[in-house]
Amino acid sequence: MEEWPNKARRPIREWNEQDRPREKLMSRGASALTDAELLGVLIGSGTVECSAVEIGRRLLDAVGGDLVELGRKSLAELQRFNGIGLARGVSIAAALELGRRRGAAERPAQDYIAGSRDIVAIFQPLLADLPHEEVWAMLLSRSKRIIERFRVSQGGIEGSVIDPRVVIRRALDRNASGIVLVHNHPSGNASPSGEDAEQTRKLQRAAGYFDIRLLDHVIVSDRESFSFAERGLL
Repeated sequence: MEEWPNKARRPIREWNEQDRPREKLMSRGASALTDAELLGVLIGSGTVECSAVEIGRRLLDAVGGDLVELGRKSLAELQRFNGIGLARGVSIAAALELGRRRGAAERPAQDYIAGSRDIVAIFQPLLADLPHEEVWAMLLSRSKRIIERFRVSQGGIEGSVIDPRVVIRRALDRNASGIVLVHNHPSGNASPSGEDAEQTRKLQRAAGYFDIRLLDHVIVSDRESFSFAERGLL
């Protein structure tokens, strides 16, 4: 393992003032800090053996420097790292969740769906880095204007169940003409499973009884997406 710099082993209070993460953030802004230094600010203080910044570095090393992967760590998983207790784990989890929500909120407001790219643009920032599966539905008017989007179900790492009755009932209540189904694959592989295909067919059949179209079922991950409509599967 790479040897840690001697500075990182010392308590941050013993560093030169211009090198301390909090002071650097106040004088130069948060963008001037490395990922490890930002984590060090959240962690607050180190242990007898290492500084808060070194704990942050070790956290990043454990996920290959991938903040998306770090964001998928549960609170229990974070607490397995030396120097991360409940309070520090909560702070890190909260900060990463705020970052994810900011990324989703910064997307331009959109009220019309022209195709799967628009669906991915809306939902990938919201779902792609979650550690569990979530299924969402979007209800559209006849002109493909967005009426509403809502979470249908939340599952585990392996998958989640879609109840067509929940989706159809909501679509009828909102007088929707079309439905778009979206869910994420935490594994990073957006290819549909056999169960994904079966649940898609079930919802498509159920919607058809009420003259409502299932326009697409899109699967997103942190790096890719899959559209049933684009592949001619609807």
